[in-house]
Amino acid sequence: MGSGITDADGYPVPVTVTACEPAQVVVAERGAGQGRRVGIRLSPPAGELVWSCTPVAARELAAVLLRAAEETENAPGERPVTVEAGELRRGDVRDGDRSMTVESARTDGSTVHVTWKSGAGRSWSQAYAADTAITLKRRLSEGR
Repeated sequence: MGSGITDADGYPVPVTVTACEPAQVVVAERGAGQGRRVGIRLSPPAGELVWSCTPVAARELAAVLLRAAEETENAPGERPVTVEAGELRRGDVRDGDRSMTVESARTDGSTVHVTWKSGAGRSWSQAYAADTAITLKRRLSEGR
């Protein structure tokens, strides 16, 4: 399965993230120093890009990417889709005033047991008949 990252032409870009050994680090404001680094390697068809950063910078980048992903997923655009409870899958987001994401869905005969997670991090389970219509704000792609 790919990373979902593409170049400007839409070609997949393999991404590798590694923990690096201590390396000589040049910081413009502070001169040279030693420190552990996080390595980021992007391998688009046009050539390889290799970056590294401190663990703190990696966490900041991850936080910014997470916020951008949430904003993108929550942006209006697609119309809600209605599926039967038996078709729910992890990551589906229910349409409504409050954010509710499917953590898991398990079918037991004609009953589907769905564990939801709120935007605030609270989890709970509900049982539905397998053919109950559930309206979703967002549905993740099959490959994810």
